[in-house]
Amino acid sequence: MKSLDIVGPQLALLVAAGLILVIDALWPKGRRWIPFVALGGTVLAAMYTTSWVARDEYPEWFAGTYVLDRYAVFFQYVFAGIAALVILASIDWVRSARRSESEYYALLLVVTSGLMFLAGARDLITIFVALELSSIPQYVLAGWGKDERSSEAGLKYLLTGAIASAVLLYGMVLLFGYTGTTHLSGIADVLRGLGGDQRPLLVAAMLMVAAGFGFKMAVVPFQMWVPDVYQGAPTPVVAFLSVASKAAGFAVAMRVFFEAFRADFLVDDWSLIFAGLAAASMTLGNVMALVQSDIKRMMGYSSIAQAGNFLVGVAAVSAAGGEFTLGASAVLLFVAAYAFTNLGAFIAVIAISQRIGSDRIADYAGMWRRAPALALALAFCLVSLTGIPPTAGFWAKLYVFNAAVRADLVWLVAIGVLNTAVSAFYYLGIVRQMFLGDAEGKPGLRPAPGAAVALAVAVAGVLVLGILPTPVLSAARDAVEIFARQ
Repeated sequence: MKSLDIVGPQLALLVAAGLILVIDALWPKGRRWIPFVALGGTVLAAMYTTSWVARDEYPEWFAGTYVLDRYAVFFQYVFAGIAALVILASIDWVRSARRSESEYYALLLVVTSGLMFLAGARDLITIFVALELSSIPQYVLAGWGKDERSSEAGLKYLLTGAIASAVLLYGMVLLFGYTGTTHLSGIADVLRGLGGDQRPLLVAAMLMVAAGFGFKMAVVPFQMWVPDVYQGAPTPVVAFLSVASKAAGFAVAMRVFFEAFRADFLVDDWSLIFAGLAAASMTLGNVMALVQSDIKRMMGYSSIAQAGNFLVGVAAVSAAGGEFTLGASAVLLFVAAYAFTNLGAFIAVIAISQRIGSDRIADYAGMWRRAPALALALAFCLVSLTGIPPTAGFWAKLYVFNAAVRADLVWLVAIGVLNTAVSAFYYLGIVRQMFLGDAEGKPGLRPAPGAAVALAVAVAGVLVLGILPTPVLSAARDAVEIFARQ
């Protein structure tokens, strides 16, 4: 029973997914309750995680291949919260699509359970299984719309994901063949006993592992799928992918590199790798976002640029020496801030685009007169993505850039600041369009009740984190302390 207890949050989600399918098959009249069953699953998962926190127990299980430490707990809360907000924002959209609701919500819960497994996995085999558990349902969700664009998005996501998984697996196999173990701590012990003459082979393994995770993180040059999938997939699915999938990619990448590749002769190598990826991702993402006319496609390139900001913190961790927790905690703060901010932006886009029937940025002109609340919420989230106070995005960027400066990565911070200025053009360009553009169409656009609640929570999160980031930063520091002690 102990083994079931430790994975209780994931089991809560999987049981809720199974219950949804049973209701759909055996109780047709109860289908209207399916979204609330899904929402209940996420709440139960969060409560189960809270029970472990209350017990102050952070155990390892399954021969140390899975751990429920503070780091995993932090991300379990993040994933449960993201799933809950996406479910709320999806209710009206899914019903208007007139397709089986059970498939959508069940897949969403299965993906979330896989992401939770991924955050606590400490073995290469466990990581790969959890990665596939979370990835395969995402490919299905990307094509859930069943129109031509959605089907194309799902197929592209599947093919590029399969290639990324193969590259990641090659890197894991190379690492296992060299060290004789798949456990992260075992790999670290072996690597610490090696000298620099084994460095070329290990760097090759690191590059393949970084490439596989780079696909999940959507960083250059592994970002090819992002704009097409973001444009073609259903908007609620894109909202989930843009936040949950990216956060999971960083969660597992940080655990692997911070635990397994901490040998002194490797740290500078992966610091340089991540710094280069950060610079390329910020630059390409922002430059390409400038010329987009579709808001979902623009948000896709924006997410690539934001992934570069994440990587600034990761690169700072490897270069920080004794101040290890500074960069790591900054990345986790960025995860929380980005989750609220990007979800808020996408929920507003869902509400607006569903009403006007368009994703073109030009059609958002005058939205302030047609839907003042939605326009204000979207504008506030876009300001946060830019990094302007008093928003969560400001503190997230400030802490990440501060960590990089303390790690002597001033050149990377300079690139980040310049790219922040570039991002202001397209983020604030949408704000200008909504508030100064000529209004077309009838006023009175209102979001569905579920989307309104989800949007209110997301905007409140952006505001509260912008005013008082300390509690989340403290939780982030507690979460990454496990790596500093290794």
